[in-house]
Amino acid sequence: MIDRYLLRYFLAVVDTGSFSRGAAQVNVTQPTLSVGIAKLERLLGTALFHRTNQRVHLTDAGNRLLVHARRIEAEFSLAARSVADIGTSQLVRLGVISTVPTALLELIVTEYRRYGDAGLIEIVEGRERDLAARLARGRIDLAVTVLRPDPEIRQEALHQERYSLALPQWHRLAGEASVRAEDLAEEIMIVRRHCEALSDVSRHFTERGVRPHFSLRTTNDDKALASVRAGLGITVMPDCYRDPAVSRPQLSGFELTRVIGLQFGSSSIGREEKLAPIVNSVRRAAMVASSAANM
Repeated sequence: MIDRYLLRYFLAVVDTGSFSRGAAQVNVTQPTLSVGIAKLERLLGTALFHRTNQRVHLTDAGNRLLVHARRIEAEFSLAARSVADIGTSQLVRLGVISTVPTALLELIVTEYRRYGDAGLIEIVEGRERDLAARLARGRIDLAVTVLRPDPEIRQEALHQERYSLALPQWHRLAGEASVRAEDLAEEIMIVRRHCEALSDVSRHFTERGVRPHFSLRTTNDDKALASVRAGLGITVMPDCYRDPAVSRPQLSGFELTRVIGLQFGSSSIGREEKLAPIVNSVRRAAMVASSAANM
């Protein structure tokens, strides 16, 4: 028999990519988690991870177990919620990817407050991978995140956008509609470390021989935008980020886009009526934000 805590240890390592971060996620020490994983591998009679100095990777057996482990954990969470008290059932938990503007989150909350009896809302911010793991485990009900093609996940697209440059309005290239990476070779740049497109952006510049100096590395987009506005450097951001003092020309040849939308977790099953206020609030907020961006 496989205990639930062993599956939770397994999922924690998968979701975080390492034993140390996985242990922190489930609030145990790394040796405790390692012993648990070893016990799980003994019970199954096979290795679940390829271990390297940098990161752990799933074996074929680990990939097969992952499908079942996610389903089992989701069912456990659903069963626990089904017998919870009525006060807890009124809580709606919304995940929001950290790379959407604060203004959009403000619009969502403002719209939700129009529903006087909609109940409590909890906002959980995180990266794309973090939110996907929380949805799979039933720890959030739905998420505003980057959508990827996946027929197994219920999702709804809200808008699609490109990534473009962010320059202060007084910058020499601020009036251009499109700017080549080569024209930025002498520029100082700001790195948005949490961006889901970071590796693609970096590759675009390095393939063109551009290796700029970085004045700031941040996971806070408000700080990144303020730093551009102040002249600390330039950066690449999704088009939804707007500021009157910041110019947003296209990065020539960089065609990557992202789709922002709603993803629904297993905990949303049977709660469609309860979730309707937050779903409608997200839809309206996205429409308002999109209209403002196109003005």
